[in-house]
Amino acid sequence: MAHTLHGGFDAVLHPDVVFHSPVVFTPQVGRDITMLYLGAAEATIGGPDSGFHYTKQVLDGHHAVLEFETTMDGKFVNGVDIITCDDDSMITEFKVMVRPLQAMNVVHAQMMQMLESMAP
Repeated sequence: MAHTLHGGFDAVLHPDVVFHSPVVFTPQVGRDITMLYLGAAEATIGGPDSGFHYTKQVLDGHHAVLEFETTMDGKFVNGVDIITCDDDSMITEFKVMVRPLQAMNVVHAQMMQMLESMAP
């Protein structure tokens, strides 16, 4: 995950990208807030000792679904990143879904803690 977030990932996010996080109810709009959430995800879900890896990908035109697995606090985490791009290959929508419930609870707690620590 670190390889996808650093070195220009923000350059492929549309300025008005819509990010759907599994830990907040409302969609987050904009490149900066999306990068904040993706940075928090990298530090928690995709941490160096997490074992985070993508297991499957489905590509169709401007859409990609990437399934991932990791472990957090001893809980198996399974999820998908659903990504939509425009004609210029800019990401216009990024949606994350996580399962099972026990994993979602761990993701929620760690992501909220990380986001609070990253807030200006």
